[in-house]
Amino acid sequence: MLKSSEFDRVFARRCSFANGLVIVYFASGESLRPRLGLVVSRKCGNAVVRNRWKRALREAFRLVQHKLPRHLDLVVLPKRSAQPDVARLQASFQQLAARATEKLATQERQP
Repeated sequence: MLKSSEFDRVFARRCSFANGLVIVYFASGESLRPRLGLVVSRKCGNAVVRNRWKRALREAFRLVQHKLPRHLDLVVLPKRSAQPDVARLQASFQQLAARATEKLATQERQP
């Protein structure tokens, strides 16, 4: 995801889950594949640390995106206290995406 309107749409849904590494906001989208948006603020560290976070998040998403449902838009914010680790992020993505999928499914069933 690149446009601020896409990020705003996900944030407006106010659906999120968090763990020790990241906060994940999610919404159902129009795309035919899951999409990722990253928000890595300066509070996470200098440019080197922020870029390391982005690389690790993109790689973790790449490794689990085939397990994610289509039409899912994710916006990920790393927590300041955590360190980027692809293996831990991959496990977090799987866990949080499963919870997001369940929540979206229950919301779609409700009138």
